[in-house]
Amino acid sequence: MSAENPDLAIAQAATLLPITEIAETAGIPAEALVPYGSYKAKVDVRQMQGLADAPSAKLVLVSAMSPTPAGEGKSTTTVGLADAFTLKKMSTMVALREPALGPILGIKGGATGGGYAQVVPMEDINLHFTGDFHAIQIANNTLAALIDNHIHQGNQLGIDPRRIQWKRVVDVNDRALRSIVVGLGGPTQGVPREDGFDIVVASEIMAILCLATDLADLQARIDRVVVGFTYERAPVSVADLGVGGAITMLLKDALLPNLVQTLGGTPALVHGGPFANIAHGCNSLAATRLALALSDITVTEAGFGSDLGAEKFLDIKSRLGGLSPDAAVVVATVRALKMHGGVAKADLADEDIEAARAGTVNLARHVENLRKFGLEPVIALNRFPTDTEAELEAILDWAREQGFRAALSEVWAKGGQGGLAVADEVLAAMDTVEGDGFHHLYDPADGIEASLRTLAREIYGADDVVLEGRAPAQLRMLQRNGWDTLPVCVAKTQYSFSDDPSLLGAPTGHVLHVRDLVPKIGAGFVVALTGAIMTMPGLPKEPAALRMGVTESGESVGLF
Repeated sequence: MSAENPDLAIAQAATLLPITEIAETAGIPAEALVPYGSYKAKVDVRQMQGLADAPSAKLVLVSAMSPTPAGEGKSTTTVGLADAFTLKKMSTMVALREPALGPILGIKGGATGGGYAQVVPMEDINLHFTGDFHAIQIANNTLAALIDNHIHQGNQLGIDPRRIQWKRVVDVNDRALRSIVVGLGGPTQGVPREDGFDIVVASEIMAILCLATDLADLQARIDRVVVGFTYERAPVSVADLGVGGAITMLLKDALLPNLVQTLGGTPALVHGGPFANIAHGCNSLAATRLALALSDITVTEAGFGSDLGAEKFLDIKSRLGGLSPDAAVVVATVRALKMHGGVAKADLADEDIEAARAGTVNLARHVENLRKFGLEPVIALNRFPTDTEAELEAILDWAREQGFRAALSEVWAKGGQGGLAVADEVLAAMDTVEGDGFHHLYDPADGIEASLRTLAREIYGADDVVLEGRAPAQLRMLQRNGWDTLPVCVAKTQYSFSDDPSLLGAPTGHVLHVRDLVPKIGAGFVVALTGAIMTMPGLPKEPAALRMGVTESGESVGLF
């Protein structure tokens, strides 16, 4: 096993069960299984009868505290927790997002878990998998080409090239494509205009795929997409262009959930992958619903901390999909606590109990945030090799002092066995639900400004919201078109409760700066861009791609 990359080595050494056996375990009939090789498949839910009448499983949402740049092991904890429930002989499924290639080749790494708590085949999932991201990219860029062609061929709809909302996308971190000019080269090459690229996971097509319930709903959402505005500032939709059917056709296979397995043999649905800092950050509604219909316990995760993925899961995905989580987990690590307690990234491996306890202000706010939704979260203290026993015990003691449920998670090293303590706490939390249970934090009918103000004050600890840049004019446009009562998806740094990534811990008294409001009518929400957040990331000085390659036998090297 490679000391430099144990996750990949563990995954490559694993003996996987045929996907047909995993499907049988999950209760998926053979006629609904569309194999992509021996160890992965799509599930055609149209071939499964009675799903709508099946009893719904208990739904466990895994979130986290504000992370360090390397991540805190949320996907690892999610997978290990699911395997722990499987070890308890409970019918379990796990529902995760698909990894984006840009971050894999950049700095963040994949999204298949780690150590002995992984979904496999790890290489396939982290690379091209079943082609869903490629389908989304092609569908998105086909629509972009059709928009430009419509303008070039006479522009019957009167689309103003200066007010086109629709960007092209690519699944690469490529800062050079953030702002570009297209149509250069003369009259036969199209109409020159400013354009730009987003990363695939920030696209509205990705959000739509993850929120659509079936093909009919997928096309209805695509038809509602607003691609731009006319010279009279009237919105132009995909339905106006008449190409919704073509875009839906390109996505019909991508809409089907993907079935794989964990190292512990738990059936896993890995489908969809919007980023939580620039999109809604949850796996597909179709996959979550399928898992709920087939299991007794479904474990899912939402990206980054509770202020991002979890809030969007609870206020957007659950609202649009009719979900009601039964329990929540907040993943914490000693190293993240020390960073929020004032320790520099280079010194996180050094024991510092005082800094770790100081950083609990961040963790405490995440717990309190989830309580505002009617949930009583369990803290999963995810053990890393550099943690000392004294540090771990200090944090668990702090949690007990605060009256928080908490347990040590050792799933990276021990798989499901290392998650049994967390699983016990989750089951106990389900049995002791108090109050009226789960509820949303805000009512979109009150308007975008009210929704933003509630999130800023209740979740981020801010005093107020300031609309600047394009945001005031965009708010008037939303109100004029009747779109200001949609849920709001805040695009914000993952490293801080504020829009300033350097403001760690649990800041208060700050202001949330909203620079733009972008309607995503097909997805069913409005994106609020805050601070300096980008919808097309860049690569670091030394991208992970420098350490990647293949062996003579075709096995990947350097994936993590």
